[in-house]
Amino acid sequence: MTSSSPDNAALLSRIADTLDRLAPPSLAPCDWLAYPAYVWTGDAARAVSRLDAPRLELLRGIDTQKERVVTNVERLAAGHAAHDMLLWGSRGMGKSAVLRAAILAAQARHPGRIALVQVAQEALSGVTTLFAKLATVDRRFLVFIDDLGFEEGDSVGPRLLRSWLEGGVEARPVNVRLAVTSNRRAIVGRSMSEQDDPINPRDLVDDRLALADRFGLSIGFHNCDQDAYLAIIEGYAAEFGLQWEAGDALEWSRRRGARSGRVAWQYVNELAGRAGKAI
Repeated sequence: MTSSSPDNAALLSRIADTLDRLAPPSLAPCDWLAYPAYVWTGDAARAVSRLDAPRLELLRGIDTQKERVVTNVERLAAGHAAHDMLLWGSRGMGKSAVLRAAILAAQARHPGRIALVQVAQEALSGVTTLFAKLATVDRRFLVFIDDLGFEEGDSVGPRLLRSWLEGGVEARPVNVRLAVTSNRRAIVGRSMSEQDDPINPRDLVDDRLALADRFGLSIGFHNCDQDAYLAIIEGYAAEFGLQWEAGDALEWSRRRGARSGRVAWQYVNELAGRAGKAI
């Protein structure tokens, strides 16, 4: 037994070394003052060194919505009272783009004073931990949840969101505001309607609408008409020096089955490809 002890010790040492190599490296503490944006994974943050967004003047067809978002983000960056925001409505109409652009504009006016923190829907349960971290930082944060929609029967997600907005023990700290984008103002599951539940269907929809009404700003984004669609393309084409024709642009939208800011940008990307340009 005694003669085998050194062998056992060496074996245990090798096992320990192997486990150390297999263990994931410990994450360095996040510097919440150094970066323009972050991604929250549920229990940790990943810094984003560059925040990409179109210039505000290139976001056309949503002038009223843009003004309200930019004004609110500017107030937050300046340390003034600001609202939580729900941006709801049609896909591809610039909901997330205008949020990123507004943050970039505010960062230019108030260097280092505000950052964007994006949270995936699957990381919602960790947002309370995020709030605890951000509350200790001398900086303003816009916590961004993109494309939010609760499925039928989900009671946890709405409860969390209501707690954050209503000032309960899990509420967001004073230096943080929430910005949520959703395809529907009621923030309900895509298959849900007033006819889906034979028992009190109106109560269910009213409850989800009441949740949406807890945001200080609820801003609707709607499909653009033909003139707005062409104006969006005109702005981008002028910015990148691209030649285009209205008939060709309209044919592109007909093939895509929609007119939106996203479809307009895809057409501009097609124009750049045809011209042999990068954008």
